[in-house]
Amino acid sequence: MSQSINIAIDGHSSCGKGTLAKAIASELSYLFIDSGAMYRAVTLAIIRNKISLDDLQSIEELLPTLQIEFDYNEGSNFHHIILNDVDVEKEIRSMKVANLVSPVSKISAVRKFLVTRQQLLGFKKGVVMDGRDIGT
Repeated sequence: MSQSINIAIDGHSSCGKGTLAKAIASELSYLFIDSGAMYRAVTLAIIRNKISLDDLQSIEELLPTLQIEFDYNEGSNFHHIILNDVDVEKEIRSMKVANLVSPVSKISAVRKFLVTRQQLLGFKKGVVMDGRDIGT
């Protein structure tokens, strides 16, 4: 009997870790978790709520209202991120989000919030996580 494990694929931007992670997750029937997409989803929520990146209190108040999940469509082999029950995969890839995701990812409360979510997703095992510094 085989036991599920968690697999972390860490590396620089655009080095192929996402492609590899998706392939491994598909082959093993594991959940694929794109940590960068999670940061993009938080960034999108901040934009939608018209919160300034300098307004740390409002950002901290927003975080507990966010439900971030991943959806895998086996027929199309697509992995989508779901924010508060809405598929936002296309929106998080916009330039507006891309231009703000780096400063958002540096906000301590955001990092703590997402690391906790990532740990909860990995608790039951059977996940492949892709992201910068995901191994730590």
